[in-house]
Amino acid sequence: MARIAVIGAGAGAMAAAARLAVAGHRVTVHERTETYGGAVRRFERDGFAFDTGPGLLHLPAVYRDLFVKTGKEPLERCVELTQVDPASRHVFTDGTALSLPNASRAGVVRALDEALGAGTGARWSDLLGRARKAWDATRRPLLEEPLRPGAGERRALGRDPYPAAPGRRWPLPRGRRPRTLAELARRELRDPRAAALLESYALGHGFDPRAVPAGAAVLPYLEQTFGSWYVRGGMRALAEALYERCRARGVEFVFGSEVTGVALDGGRAAGLTLAGGGTADADVVLSGIDARRLYGELLPPEHAAALPEHPGHSRFTVLLALRGPRPEGTAHRTVAHAADRAAELAGLDGDTGRRGGAGAVTVTVLRPDDPALRPDDGHETAVLSVTVPAHAPAGVGSPGHASPGHGVDWTAEGRAERFADVVLAAAERAEPGLAERVLWRELRTPADVERETGAPGGCVPGPALAGAGGAFLRADNRAAPAGLYLAGGSAHPGGGLAHAGMSGALAAGLITHGDDWRGSE
Repeated sequence: MARIAVIGAGAGAMAAAARLAVAGHRVTVHERTETYGGAVRRFERDGFAFDTGPGLLHLPAVYRDLFVKTGKEPLERCVELTQVDPASRHVFTDGTALSLPNASRAGVVRALDEALGAGTGARWSDLLGRARKAWDATRRPLLEEPLRPGAGERRALGRDPYPAAPGRRWPLPRGRRPRTLAELARRELRDPRAAALLESYALGHGFDPRAVPAGAAVLPYLEQTFGSWYVRGGMRALAEALYERCRARGVEFVFGSEVTGVALDGGRAAGLTLAGGGTADADVVLSGIDARRLYGELLPPEHAAALPEHPGHSRFTVLLALRGPRPEGTAHRTVAHAADRAAELAGLDGDTGRRGGAGAVTVTVLRPDDPALRPDDGHETAVLSVTVPAHAPAGVGSPGHASPGHGVDWTAEGRAERFADVVLAAAERAEPGLAERVLWRELRTPADVERETGAPGGCVPGPALAGAGGAFLRADNRAAPAGLYLAGGSAHPGGGLAHAGMSGALAAGLITHGDDWRGSE
């Protein structure tokens, strides 16, 4: 039995802790805040409750596997999972509305043809068919196998697996294939609304569609194949169930315990140093915090890792308490697409001067039909979210960006309130009458995300992607100092509830079975 010290109580860290405890290890989790869950948080006021992190779950099999392997109670006995149908409703700038059914390829094709014109569904289906080939080629190394130090694995995943259409001669210079999702959208989908639909999957995961490789088409493939799920009581209920599973298996949690360093003995991780001068001895250390904080603040400089440089974006969220009942037929998730794509993309680069209008943002509106989130049936909640640049105080480049200057000082006087007005006006394009029903609103900026999660700049990592020379891969699950392992959204295979849960499984597998473990079968 090994003594294992875990840094942070996020979803990935807890997923690892539960598995390690079942394997017979003594596990202690040190969390600097007073609660668990990392980004999976809840805000409550006046009988209203809101998820302030992820709003939906994809690939629920990750947590089904976790709960089966850590106890007799399966996931569905601990939380109530419901499929969201329609999976999403999209409203485009010309007023076209498109509702996509949940996990129905044929239904999606029909919906696209009906809303955007005959042939659109077939083009979308062809694109996702090639995305499936990309997924099949990279599923194990990209999701089910750990990533360890060494160039071989990264080099293999640095190649974009998205295949060219049979017989297709790409109308690009020298016949090259599209390098980015944005190029792929333009070349294969033709209709700018269909292109905006594809790009919205990248934006929803915090990616810039101009930067991610064409292989990012696996994102809509995964959602439309495995479905979108909601946890009754809010996604925070999943974090609560995971915490209770850890406690039931003997995991100890120490809240308000800030880790200031990883103690090394002979070049091997041997415990933690804590704020106030305390220590915690351990045989193995598992970090569930942002990898940049781990390597930049908790380890000596000689152990710094060459982390992939990928654009780091965050989320701006507006929580709305609404008077009046939820209208019948309201979609759980609605996406209001930007009218001015150029201005929106300039906003992702930090050019807030070009992002001042409601037409320059794509807004996701979540309106769950969940009595647990409202004081009574005469009220409703809504969560509006937009992908934005990370937080960077005035004069400071934002952490996680390829170059400085892409960040925004979200604490500047009046900036958050002004941008919230823009976001609400944009949501109104898809949800008319929303603004006049607002009782009150609460804002969550990237600066708030940074404060709550500790992620530099409030960066919200997306799932790992193959291609682009490995720029969108995450940190290795095994660190260079022996005895140190990584889980969580900034570790392989990346962010999002499902991928973070897999990071915990991979880190736990390496600790339990040895560094040569190749992943679950």
